[in-house]
Amino acid sequence: MRTFKFWAVVLLAACSFSLNAQQKKYVMVIHGGAGTILKKNMTPEKEAAYTAALTAALKAGYAVIQSGKSSLDAVEASIHVMENSPLFNAGKGAVFTHDGRNELDASIMNGKTLEAGAVAGVTTVKNPISAARAVMEKSEHVMMVGEGADKFAKDAGLEIVDPKYFWTKERWDGLQKAIQEDSTKAVLDHGSKKSMKIGIRNHDNKFGTVGCVALDEAGDLAAGTSTGGMTNKKYGRVGDSPIIGAGTYCNNETAGISCTGWGEFYIRNVVAKTISDLMEYKNMSVAEAAKIVLDKVGKMGGDGGLIALDRKGNVTMPFNTEGMYRGTVTADGKIEIQIYK
Repeated sequence: MRTFKFWAVVLLAACSFSLNAQQKKYVMVIHGGAGTILKKNMTPEKEAAYTAALTAALKAGYAVIQSGKSSLDAVEASIHVMENSPLFNAGKGAVFTHDGRNELDASIMNGKTLEAGAVAGVTTVKNPISAARAVMEKSEHVMMVGEGADKFAKDAGLEIVDPKYFWTKERWDGLQKAIQEDSTKAVLDHGSKKSMKIGIRNHDNKFGTVGCVALDEAGDLAAGTSTGGMTNKKYGRVGDSPIIGAGTYCNNETAGISCTGWGEFYIRNVVAKTISDLMEYKNMSVAEAAKIVLDKVGKMGGDGGLIALDRKGNVTMPFNTEGMYRGTVTADGKIEIQIYK
């Protein structure tokens, strides 16, 4: 009888541990871009640098939540860390357009009120995520673009920098390589229907877009996304990152979502809002809804990934590329960083 009781206690303890593991509550999830990220191509030093940067971003946001501030504050703080790092295609590490410019996009959304703000094509704002928040909180609008958005950010008191601030050798070299690849491919593809499409090609070097979703102590969600766009983009192209419903969406009743990948496909599938809709109208879990929508993107020929966090603290981070820089922090402060599949 004692043996039976002993094993019964062990079994109950194991079940309790398993249940607790399944019910792990996350308060923040971030991404630093998806793409052809292979361990064989990564030096130990660079892997360590990405891990450290993602960890710093999570710590910054978690500290904000722990202090009792809002999820919006946490999202902004976390994305600031990634925008200020040359490792990511956002802020300081933004890629170059075909004309050798850095054009930055960002958006943010409040899950409690459904208020949102976005900027596209800014060139002098140090932290575009703050410009997006300023549009949301200090204007009657949702999106501002180009010189007007830069001027608004300056008038709102945000930090303005010389465009040279965004120049990095790695991104400049990436532009030269992309231009060379395009010129070579144009010759090889001459006469084909595909080459008749004017504009950009998807190189999948790495979609370094950054994003964050946070859940604060009041139970409110917020989501934000920031990017430097696509290397060698032409004609003022804008991707999904600053478009509410495509690259970013947040609703306390469902989840907060931030996307990274080939923006045209995320726009056409209204990815972030569709995930929220599947949860709201089909009663799907955040993981199930995200998988369905990302699978649709993949079937159309698009690639990338996304992060999503629901109001109960459940997180999902699906992607259909070789890797995605991503990380989470739980309510008790445990940080988890992942890069590869």
